[in-house]
Amino acid sequence: MLRLSDLALPLDHSAADLERAVCERLGIEAGELQRLAIARRGNDARRKSSIKLIYTLDLVLSDESAVLARHAGDVHVRPAPNTAYRPVTHAPAGWDGERPVVIGAGPCGLLAALVLAQMGFKPIIVERGKAVRERTKDTWGLWRRGVLDPESNVQYGEGGAGTFSDGKLYSRIKDPRHLGRKVLTEFVKAGAPEDILTEAHPHIGTFRLVTMVMSMRETIEQLGGEYRFQTRVDDFAIETAPDGTRQLAGLQLSTGEFLPARHVIMAVGHSARDTFHRLYERGVHIEAKPFAIGVRIEHPQGWIDRARFGPCAGNPILGPAAYSLSHQASNGRTVYSFCMCPGGRVVAAASEEGRVVTNGMSQYSRAEFNANSGLVVDITPEVDFPGGPLAGIAFQRHWESLAFTAGGSDYKAPGQKLGDFLADRASTELGAVTPSYQPGVKMTDLAQCLPDFAVAAIREALPVFGRQVPGYDHPDVVLTGVESRTSSPVRITRGKDFQSLNTAGLYPAGEGAGYAGGILSAAVDGIRVAEAVALELAPA
Repeated sequence: MLRLSDLALPLDHSAADLERAVCERLGIEAGELQRLAIARRGNDARRKSSIKLIYTLDLVLSDESAVLARHAGDVHVRPAPNTAYRPVTHAPAGWDGERPVVIGAGPCGLLAALVLAQMGFKPIIVERGKAVRERTKDTWGLWRRGVLDPESNVQYGEGGAGTFSDGKLYSRIKDPRHLGRKVLTEFVKAGAPEDILTEAHPHIGTFRLVTMVMSMRETIEQLGGEYRFQTRVDDFAIETAPDGTRQLAGLQLSTGEFLPARHVIMAVGHSARDTFHRLYERGVHIEAKPFAIGVRIEHPQGWIDRARFGPCAGNPILGPAAYSLSHQASNGRTVYSFCMCPGGRVVAAASEEGRVVTNGMSQYSRAEFNANSGLVVDITPEVDFPGGPLAGIAFQRHWESLAFTAGGSDYKAPGQKLGDFLADRASTELGAVTPSYQPGVKMTDLAQCLPDFAVAAIREALPVFGRQVPGYDHPDVVLTGVESRTSSPVRITRGKDFQSLNTAGLYPAGEGAGYAGGILSAAVDGIRVAEAVALELAPA
């Protein structure tokens, strides 16, 4: 099988046009093309009047060696890679040894548990929140009634924070073993749409993620895995040998049970602040890491579609338009769009009482009226929170508390029209753009709940982005705050064996540990760490 990449065709082409283009590109007759499969499809919208679809294709030809020889040196014609997943080991037949434990049932923990179960190791999954259906009800309780459950919300519960997001399934990580393909394949088996295997920027959306997560749990349980919901890890038992080496021995659970465990994957997500504190108290090596802070920005989706696609706006093949923006401000800060959600909504994502956090989500259809994105500014430990490994948590809490107060102290988000934000005056009413955040938005002055450097950098960036995306800086565009959970504020450091630098048996993983950013990269990291655990339990 051969792979042909970077083949461009007009937006309105037919299947026959695609086959003809392949034959012309390779210099073969139609009869030599035996099978064609789309490996990836994206678009090039730089010329709005003639948007192209860009294909990567896997082909079966009658004489592949001759075509390869004829196109030697052409980077766009090469053998198709083998993307099949190959387990690194398997538990011995009848294995009844130590069961590995996975803390957290988000994308990282879910794939770690699935791979361990598929290799025969019967993992125990400990999740502080509820199963996804019950968790969804609690999340809607905050959105509809302003009632927060600190243990069951956007951040905590089966599926992790990614469940209430756009469900983006693409990443810039290096993936030479095609583990991302393993993730997507498992998602499709669990009910995700098959087009996530081919689209250049695939996504699932919240409703599909809910049913998919449930299906994957059933698979894990059928393979001998065990879930323990509404069970928080309150403490870590660590043994110290005479030579000073440390070994994890078990977990103290909120149920009162002590769970012996010497191979534990920490996949807790970026908001498990109490867990980070307890690990630090127990001497586990943690360091502060950079993240970002800012606001959510909302535009009518039609504005973005017309700005990006011009006369092709609304074409069902293209779908709702997205954007990715970045600006280096004069104060040395980088301002950039984050987690852009076409046809979605801004959601309440707090996990602690008395704080307001915003995030974005969308359904698979991306059919809601507004587009939204994080508009955030980079921050670093050395400059912005130099108080130690956990200082970033205090930094987040400070601004989230101010946002809670600015929003009226009832989980409404503080909001402001873009024109007022640029003019440094509080907003008192909405304009042409209606915000989507629930349980509501209180119009005010966002500068009171953002660092001065972030306010200055965002004010400088907005007109720049308006020149790149016409209408982006319309004065009626709505900003809501604060966006403070862009990534984990800590890194639980690990070595090449994926274990904590100073505590054997503890395997930090995923976004919360500082090793991923987004659903796909977190899931891939979960697989890598699960493989390391499996090889410790049963060397290949």
